[in-house]
Amino acid sequence: MPTTFTPLASLAGGVLIGLSAVMLMAVSGRIAGVSGIAARLLPPFGDDATAGRFAFIAGLVAAPALARLVTGEFPPQAIETGGVLLAVAGLLVGFGSVWGSGCTSGHGVCGISRLSTRSIVATLVFMTTGFVTTFVVRHLA
Repeated sequence: MPTTFTPLASLAGGVLIGLSAVMLMAVSGRIAGVSGIAARLLPPFGDDATAGRFAFIAGLVAAPALARLVTGEFPPQAIETGGVLLAVAGLLVGFGSVWGSGCTSGHGVCGISRLSTRSIVATLVFMTTGFVTTFVVRHLA
């Protein structure tokens, strides 16, 4: 499986993620944990921050369309697995987010920047799991 090396696009993406996390904290005092933001769009939650949560998620979904407007084409994407494995992976990620009290954005971006021990441990666990899973799938399966 070839992997495309995109250092400039990756750097730009990282800068935008960091900037959005800083802006959300500065404007609302909230951590940019995507799983928490998305979960609080569902009942029984409903407060004065719902519109902001919806806007945050809508921005994530609209990003490829914005990229197309800027570059003239959609970002290349490839999903090289079937729907069943994709659904199982999604459930495992959701379970991990609940069990770990946060997701990669909440722990990895915001938690580590605040030097949270819990976030550092959580990030080490999910990164190690990702490395091991990728190795197993690509080399042992």
